[in-house]
Amino acid sequence: MGLVFETRLSDSPWVASVWTCRSERVAEMTSVATETWGLVFWEQQGLPCAAVTGPEVTTSTAPVPEGADFVGIQFAVGTSLRAVPATTLVDSGIVLPDVSSRGFWLDGDRWETPGADDAEALVERLVDQGVVVRDALVADTLRGLPAAITERTLERRFRAATGLTQGAVRQIERARTAALLLSAGSAPADVIDKLGYYDEPHLARALRRFVGRTARQLREGSEGAIALDVGQRTTS
Repeated sequence: MGLVFETRLSDSPWVASVWTCRSERVAEMTSVATETWGLVFWEQQGLPCAAVTGPEVTTSTAPVPEGADFVGIQFAVGTSLRAVPATTLVDSGIVLPDVSSRGFWLDGDRWETPGADDAEALVERLVDQGVVVRDALVADTLRGLPAAITERTLERRFRAATGLTQGAVRQIERARTAALLLSAGSAPADVIDKLGYYDEPHLARALRRFVGRTARQLREGSEGAIALDVGQRTTS
């Protein structure tokens, strides 16, 4: 077994998902574009590390070192770090300093390093101290609720909260949903109809750009591990 990757949805309005990863040997994982930022904690050969990860606007291949254990928190769209402009995190990240097996530094304070089961408890403390903030209007707009502001102001709010344009957030979210549907066995024609793609070439371009898989590869579960499937176990 090379790589075991598991994710679960969260009940917290601040958290999209929590994931874990274990690498038994040197491996690679397809990193799918994401409209959200995250916190990642890992340990390799007894060395603990932590980082803030930013939104990713394209797919990429991420190396996973041998013998590493990861815990990740992927935050909900509309949340952001008080002290870090969201635009600076796009396709980037921040390695956090002075990490130990017990704690890490963020926004000038030391916090207890979480496990997968207490990730939401850490987020609750970060929210209570104002380290993580949220623009509820962004999330409401994505759910289809009308915004009582101009489109120009709404676009500025999206950029400030996510680092991305509203269009980019929607494109990435739609491509990820398409990939999940295809992975669950849906036919490409049904995905096109459900999500509003023009045709198969339009869907194929979105998958190539944001997911790094074809519809057939997703349906077959081929081409190795991929950081996508919520609630499923992926091995390679």
